[in-house]
Amino acid sequence: MKKVSLIVAVCVLAVSNFSFAQEVVRGSNNPESLFTSPDPKLHANKQVVYHIIRDLLEANHWDLAEKYLSKEYLQYNPNAASGRDSVVNYFTKVRKVKPSAIPEKIEQYKVVSVVAEGDLVTVAFARTVKDEKNPKNDYTTTWFDMWRIKDGKAVEHWDSALKGEAPNLK
Repeated sequence: MKKVSLIVAVCVLAVSNFSFAQEVVRGSNNPESLFTSPDPKLHANKQVVYHIIRDLLEANHWDLAEKYLSKEYLQYNPNAASGRDSVVNYFTKVRKVKPSAIPEKIEQYKVVSVVAEGDLVTVAFARTVKDEKNPKNDYTTTWFDMWRIKDGKAVEHWDSALKGEAPNLK
């Protein structure tokens, strides 16, 4: 009976430890290499998304939005309305971001992977989140953004945002 109790106790401890185990999500050391493809169309689409991340989201140069976002840009994020002008307004007036120098390469966003198929480009980012049970700690998870590219501009965008949420992707 002692053997059975010991085995059960060890199993319970092992299972409970695994339920809290997690590998840290880390961005690529060379994110620029992820935004390339030997296929010219996929390469061009990845480059549009690269510039959206670097020029618009990281450097906040929303004055360049016309270059990368279609006028009709459909937005499936619950915090930003559709249309290029609405997205620009969200970042410049609601979030009140200020432009900074456009870096030579992505510096702040932790890009994990970039996948392109047809007219879609999906980017996975490392995301840092505060632990609600222990606010002194945080953990990493993965955030996804997906864009549909048409004629060299993003025409649709999806992500996993929740209302009122501004995730820490930097």
